[in-house]
Amino acid sequence: MLVHHFGWQAALKIIGGLIFVVSFPLVYVLRDVPQEVQPHASKPAVSIGYAFKTLAFFLLLVGSMCSIAAVSGTQQNLKLFFSLDRHYSQAAAAEVMSLVLTFSIIGRLLIGWLADRFSKKYVMLFTYLLVATAVPFLFLAQARLVTYAAAAAFGIGLGGDYMIIPLITAEIFGTQMLGRLMGVLLTFGGIAEALSPWFVGRLRDTTGSYFAGCMALIVFAILGVVAVLALPRQRQTT
Repeated sequence: MLVHHFGWQAALKIIGGLIFVVSFPLVYVLRDVPQEVQPHASKPAVSIGYAFKTLAFFLLLVGSMCSIAAVSGTQQNLKLFFSLDRHYSQAAAAEVMSLVLTFSIIGRLLIGWLADRFSKKYVMLFTYLLVATAVPFLFLAQARLVTYAAAAAFGIGLGGDYMIIPLITAEIFGTQMLGRLMGVLLTFGGIAEALSPWFVGRLRDTTGSYFAGCMALIVFAILGVVAVLALPRQRQTT
């Protein structure tokens, strides 16, 4: 309905705005679990106010937003890129998208398995590096086989991208306020998810190709990697 009345670009803006308006105020409405019913933890949890002021939370917010922007901007424009810029047939473009979706399922399982066995920071770094590596090959590679390999790598990153965020958040800040922290992270992640495809599409309309959009997506992905590199491994305490 929004697309019919306002166009797809305006519809994306409206959805992004609604996510922000509805979700963000809930962070301040929801209450912490009373101390007497909270599970005992080996380390004291940080307060919600303190968590918002830490460098770790800022890095997590920026890193997740940048990676989500890279993932959503790529995913939503990929079929159009192959059809308009590469002149793939509908069947050939669908093959690439099927690879992405298939490997996204594998990615969820793989990243979950890795997160149970290794530091979640490094699992997150691996996930973001997959995205940062796959995006330029998806848009710039000429060989079909390289494109398929990049689609598989991107799919794994896509599957693990959203999954690893709550895991690393719990590892750094604990679980007692995980819901409210994730409310903020997912709100801003939703904004990035809504705006990035529109931004890349706008660049395509302005320049006549997806090259500029590809460069923007690469920058987003690299910024996500840099932010994760700076994250602490140990849990934050007051």
